[in-house]
Amino acid sequence: MSTRFVRSLRTRGDAMKLGTGSSEVLSLRVQVLEAWDAIRVDADPSQTVGDLKRLALDELRSGTHDAADYVVKLHGFEMLDENAPLSSTGARNGSIFLVTDRRRRPVQ
Repeated sequence: MSTRFVRSLRTRGDAMKLGTGSSEVLSLRVQVLEAWDAIRVDADPSQTVGDLKRLALDELRSGTHDAADYVVKLHGFEMLDENAPLSSTGARNGSIFLVTDRRRRPVQ
């Protein structure tokens, strides 16, 4: 998947910055399923999966939320170690992370 493709998908505004802005940057898309919305993120590869999740939740979930109630998935698989750096997850430019509620809930 190309960075150009990720940038063309429906997201909110400009890309959010995650990390120190090192020379290497991963251009990612993060979607919070329950918010039905997504953000673009330019992330430092040394930032953790948990940092990415908190950024997405802070931006897309209004009100209070407990990050522990959400999981992060990449390619359909849950990221079990949220302390792992993004560089160790297999993510590359154009990757799409999904943040979703840990427990499925009925539609109301």
